[in-house]
Amino acid sequence: MPAALFNHLWQSTAFAGIAWLLTLALKKNHARVRHGIWLAASLKFLLPISLLIGAGSHVQWRAAPIPAAVPSSIAIVMDTVSEPFTPASPHPTRDPLPIFLAAIWFCGFSGIACAWWIRWRRIGAAVLAGTPLQLDLPIQTISSPTLIEPGVFGIFQPVLLLPEGIADRLTREQLKAVIAHELCHVRHRDNLIAAVHMFVETVFWFHPLIWWIGRRMLEERELACDEEVVQSLNQPRTYAEGILSICKLYSESPLVCVSGITGADLRKRIEAIMRMHAPRRLTPGKSLLLAATAIAALIVPIAIGLAHAPQLRAQATPETNLAFEVASIKPTAATDRRMYVDPPGGGRLTARNIPLEWLVQFAYKMPWNQILGGPGWFMTTRFDVVARAEHSAASDDQIRLMVRTLLADRFQLKLHHENPEMQLYTLVLAKPGANRGPELHKAVACREVSFNAPAGAPDAPSCPAFSMSVGGQLAAEGATMADFAHILTDITGRPVHDQTGLTGGYNFRLTWTPDQATPGAGGTAAPSPDQTGASIFTALQEQLGLKLQSEKGPVDVIVIDHAEKPSEN
Repeated sequence: MPAALFNHLWQSTAFAGIAWLLTLALKKNHARVRHGIWLAASLKFLLPISLLIGAGSHVQWRAAPIPAAVPSSIAIVMDTVSEPFTPASPHPTRDPLPIFLAAIWFCGFSGIACAWWIRWRRIGAAVLAGTPLQLDLPIQTISSPTLIEPGVFGIFQPVLLLPEGIADRLTREQLKAVIAHELCHVRHRDNLIAAVHMFVETVFWFHPLIWWIGRRMLEERELACDEEVVQSLNQPRTYAEGILSICKLYSESPLVCVSGITGADLRKRIEAIMRMHAPRRLTPGKSLLLAATAIAALIVPIAIGLAHAPQLRAQATPETNLAFEVASIKPTAATDRRMYVDPPGGGRLTARNIPLEWLVQFAYKMPWNQILGGPGWFMTTRFDVVARAEHSAASDDQIRLMVRTLLADRFQLKLHHENPEMQLYTLVLAKPGANRGPELHKAVACREVSFNAPAGAPDAPSCPAFSMSVGGQLAAEGATMADFAHILTDITGRPVHDQTGLTGGYNFRLTWTPDQATPGAGGTAAPSPDQTGASIFTALQEQLGLKLQSEKGPVDVIVIDHAEKPSEN
């Protein structure tokens, strides 16, 4: 979270710097244009670039084959720009600093929000205490007994608030200019724009640039209305005298979102009004510059996301572009309750009565609890699958790649990877540096294992081999710790990451009492005849000398975007 916030803040700051350069280039043009540029800089704080990148990354597309080589320099630059701050560790420690900073932010947020609310109530009370005036104006006019300067109150249904007796203190021409100024604010929805920036100030109160942008917006807003009033009435001296008179007689509006007549740097405004000439129109070159900047601000992040977008149809990338020579997929007969999967071998895959979820698990080596989304039938509708590769010597990994192609072609499967923060376990040594548990042995040769088979059965198949019973027994031969972590993911219901540091294959036998609340293999609770035995956590420590530590960190998950039931063949 801190890294994402730092990314957003420096990107928004850089965007504000670009906005400042644009306003300098347009200083002789209409103030309303510069006001719009500062508004864009303010809104940027509410729109992280990561959202635009994410929008682009969710646009799935099919790419031409690209060799799996070192990323291009362009990709490296885009990655660097989009994520200059990265967490130091994928498994963050419990650091109290983020909580402390969040508490400080909340105090500031609450204090500023309360201050705005009190000021808003103050203006609202002045409106309620006022008397309606019958003036030929497009908005309701209220005469208020307070000494607050003339201003427009309200965002969606604004009213013009005039202090009592103002007509006796200003000349007719001066009052006309003041009212014209306020109606200009109404036409341009300045109160709504100011309220949006007030929200930005409340959320990002700790960033001084936000308050500086607010001052620039106020200056350009008032100058924009000054320009319109001077051009329409052509009485700059009368208008300037009216503003000075109001400054002598009345107090400034306490809220930026209540557009008044004063505001900004008064001396600077009066001098600008007296020297004011018709502002220049935007030249074609400057119009093109503004359009190009606006388009780039939106298109570049989306383009970065597109460059990292998941490819269409189950990620059938060039290296996975393998397919079965013959494949048959049929819905399982309603009367057939048998369920089995023959181990891939001889270039064949045979499965009966299995859901689409299982095929995704097999194809991507992904546990059931790291597969998200999918249609309602994803885990319930069963299929019989028989597929044969062109070559009988196809490896298990090649079979998995062929299944991916099968999923894309026959199920129209579309998916993408994400890395959300989740609760997980890390598999570590119970006592670093100590001997392994009594049931954990370095593998010498591989053989098929079973709790019903004698220990030393010859003619072993290739490793690793696992045998697990529903009663809480697991035997393995030639299994790496990464293999074991995958099995534990299925048993515990949480992702398990191997951090034991143990390399090579191991033989072991593990006995525990399954917890009825903990998913077992396949995501269902495994019943046990003995509920008094050791839990999986205790058994790991006592029998294997290993331990599961609960943490929170990023986990690779698959999100199913689309799937269709295949036609029979």
